Amino acid sequence: MPPLPDDKQLRFVKQEERPPMSPQLARRAAMVGMLALGLFAILFFRLWFLQVLSTNQYAKAASVNFVRDVEVPAPRGEILDSSGQILASSRRAYAVEISPPNLPVPITDSNLAHPPQPDAALYDRLASVLGLPTKREPCPVNGHGLLHMSVIACRVVQGYVQLSYGEATVASDISDQQLWYISERQSSLPGVTVQQIYQRTYPFGDLASQVLGIVSRITAGEVGQPYYAGVSPNDSVGQSGLEASYDRYLRGADGAEKVKVDAFGNFVGVQSQTAPTPGDSLKLSLNVKLEQVGQQALQESIDNNPPADGGAFVAMNPDNGEVYAMGSLPTYDANVFTKPVPYSTYNALFGPNSGDPQVNRAYQGAGPTGSTFKPITATAALESGAWSVGSIFDDSGQYCFSGQCRHNAGGAVDGALDLVDAIKVSSDDFFYNLGVLTNSPAPNGGALQHWASLYGIGQQTGIDLPDEVSGTLPDAAWRANRNELEAECDSATGPFSYTNGVTTGPKKLPGWHRSSTHPPGGCGIADGTNRPWSAGDNENLAVGQGDVQVTPLQLAVAYSALANDGTIVTPHLGLDVQTADGFVLRSFNPAPKRHINLDPLYRDTILEGLREAASQPGGTSADVFGTFPEQVYGKTGTAQYISPTTGEQDYAWYACFVPPSATSKPIVVVVTVEKGGFGAVGAAPVARQILSQWFFGSKGTYTPGSSQTL
Repeated sequence: MPPLPDDKQLRFVKQEERPPMSPQLARRAAMVGMLALGLFAILFFRLWFLQVLSTNQYAKAASVNFVRDVEVPAPRGEILDSSGQILASSRRAYAVEISPPNLPVPITDSNLAHPPQPDAALYDRLASVLGLPTKREPCPVNGHGLLHMSVIACRVVQGYVQLSYGEATVASDISDQQLWYISERQSSLPGVTVQQIYQRTYPFGDLASQVLGIVSRITAGEVGQPYYAGVSPNDSVGQSGLEASYDRYLRGADGAEKVKVDAFGNFVGVQSQTAPTPGDSLKLSLNVKLEQVGQQALQESIDNNPPADGGAFVAMNPDNGEVYAMGSLPTYDANVFTKPVPYSTYNALFGPNSGDPQVNRAYQGAGPTGSTFKPITATAALESGAWSVGSIFDDSGQYCFSGQCRHNAGGAVDGALDLVDAIKVSSDDFFYNLGVLTNSPAPNGGALQHWASLYGIGQQTGIDLPDEVSGTLPDAAWRANRNELEAECDSATGPFSYTNGVTTGPKKLPGWHRSSTHPPGGCGIADGTNRPWSAGDNENLAVGQGDVQVTPLQLAVAYSALANDGTIVTPHLGLDVQTADGFVLRSFNPAPKRHINLDPLYRDTILEGLREAASQPGGTSADVFGTFPEQVYGKTGTAQYISPTTGEQDYAWYACFVPPSATSKPIVVVVTVEKGGFGAVGAAPVARQILSQWFFGSKGTYTPGSSQTL
């Protein structure tokens, strides 16, 4: 290889041959060196300050940054029957919760319908751990309609809409393996936590579910209300039934922990702890064995009397209003709501064809009661002087007034009747006559409305359960109001002017449009004729038909007044609140609503008719109760809810009592069976089994009657 030219070769200059540094360059080099030395000195002293002088200060700050406040839920108090049998309790479990603001992409109103990809990936990963499906399913979200998303996404969005700053529970009662897996991977599951909870359990499944109620996460509307003062946004509270009515006693008070975690969110230790205060227990007047027999007997009647598909029963103490049993069918297993409920499951259990199992028909279902109303009519006629104890009515098989004729069920001709006989055989013609005699065109009606109101018809009973219906006691003012509403609805005016397809209102709101008009009577509020109140309306009321709307519980209160000589009791289920070891903190014994003055002769006459109806040949329920060892006073009822031309089966009713004068265990029982046919056939045998269990500890045989009266 040839050598490089001289100008390309690397040359080394000897020290002695180098030119000397100029004073200016030396000065600059010294300045740069001093600056560098100063910077290193500052850095050194700063590190020394942080590591030596400020050690305690920053250690304390670090401890604050890595301590989390954790709520410790309180166990909810138990619900007990009258003997101490547990109807509802709580057990420790673990739930998986997601905080919408702490997700990889926080949920907002604009993205909740379509979860961002990082969130969706997190949901799918969590679903594989929890064994939940990842496919998109229908998801009902308040204010957003029916969305389609995965199960976990659905639960998170539903939780966000309910309370945007709360935690959304996506799974509860998880296994130990799932608990360990999630707890060990907290840093890779942003927004996901595992929370210890106390899960509600109902040992008797679907027994008295509507009475006991359900517990679920507090809603946005409930947060901040005085009743829920101190309740965390992540707490569960009673939402229906006794769980709601007595929530302040049952829920207790949450505790708190300060938990140490490392930089990755892993548990290190507990810094401090405040123990939760368990909720108190609620003892009821409910007798679980009587409740079981009532539900079984009602189901047997439904099965034996197609197309019957529902019903209710009430058993209570006529002296003080303590409810011994209350049931409604169809029912549901309350344990369903102790975990998140998939849409498909909810729709199958509570959808349009479910028969409304969450409705407690005993105090939330109202309708005509048929002839069980007749003792109220008898009271009004006697007390007003429209009829006397010795008066006789000739029942020829039909009753005509003002050009309109009515007939007994089956065209029966009962002949000469006094009041006792009329109740015994349940003569409709006899009571049509009393309806005319007690009629009044006055706005608030006449004697029949006055005494029905005193008995509690058309009013809430005051039972310690939420959302009780008042029912309807029709009179001239009620009829005029219905006519006015029908006219406004037919013409699409007033409160019916605009609609969103679901509800109506007087003003046009965003998304609303003008309502459609209807022909006269087309809305079904009234018949469209604008007719005033008539004697015919009072005839219907006198026999418990037409527009009157009564709940089984209201009827039980009215019959209690007959049994106890005029006291309108306040029905109640709660007896007392007690600590876990049984110490009574508070007792409940609500005062009666009022006392009505019943003439002793008139009351005795009505009771004689009720006794003969249940015990003497020809009585409408004598073939059911004629051999019953206790003194039963009872009345059948067959209610026509819809015109017979529609072909719908009548509703069966039975109301009865064994009064305090006849036993040391007085009880009143009311039963209704929807589409159950005649009262003696569908309802009376249920009442007999309830009474048999109450007095003898066994429900005995199912004994249907044969009377076909209304």
